[in-house]
Amino acid sequence: MTILESVILGAVQGLTEFLPVSSSGHLQLAKELLGVEIEDNLTFDVMLHAATVLSTIVVLWHEVWALLRGLFTKGMNDEKSFILKLIISMLPIGIVGFLLRDKIDAMLGSQYIIAIVGAMLLLTAALLAFAYYAHPRQKQTISYRDAFIIGVGQAVASMPGLSRSGTTIATGLLLGNDKAKVATFSFLMVLAPIMGQALLDIVGGGFSLTGVSTASLVAGFLSAFVVGCLACKFMIGVVKRGKLIWFAIYCAVVGCVALGTYIL
Repeated sequence: MTILESVILGAVQGLTEFLPVSSSGHLQLAKELLGVEIEDNLTFDVMLHAATVLSTIVVLWHEVWALLRGLFTKGMNDEKSFILKLIISMLPIGIVGFLLRDKIDAMLGSQYIIAIVGAMLLLTAALLAFAYYAHPRQKQTISYRDAFIIGVGQAVASMPGLSRSGTTIATGLLLGNDKAKVATFSFLMVLAPIMGQALLDIVGGGFSLTGVSTASLVAGFLSAFVVGCLACKFMIGVVKRGKLIWFAIYCAVVGCVALGTYIL
């Protein structure tokens, strides 16, 4: 992999991690278009995800700092309650990661990956369209039940091509939660799972980067971080304005193209 290819893949990851269009799906499509082959797909993808985690912390620093201060304050408070909801939302993806990690990695390298991505992008489009046209009663506080259901959505979005942010945001909106609060919750709930996955890779000795130089890795990481910061700010504004339908149309078009490319 060249430095330029790594920068392009990093930019794709940083942009699509926050836009509801599936970062994993677009990353695989970008690899196919560039003709990039990496023996350990999942490890490289986790590194790019780590960059977007850092961009999330930077963009949402005020929220993160408020949660940290509340965590070390005596007694139960709104911040501790929010953190507990985040933990609850992470349980489903933790179970999926523990039980199905090898199968997901194998799926990423399968000959059917483009067809899978195409089908999941169409499902993402359907979710976003449904969330756009549905108008449930708005709740100002995300409940523990809703946090778990949104977490289930995140676990299902482990499928390549099914947008994590799109699925969690759409699920939260369909449950009747406030747009701004759902966007913030969606972006914060992914922090621990990605950092935990990276730690497990390093501790378990599975962190190998065959075919990727250090320079290419650093370039990809920085690219994903910078683009991720811009995309995170942009997406929060989009969710607040309720303009998800445009992303539904985009996912539908790309999904059809991906399936058509595979079939033809």
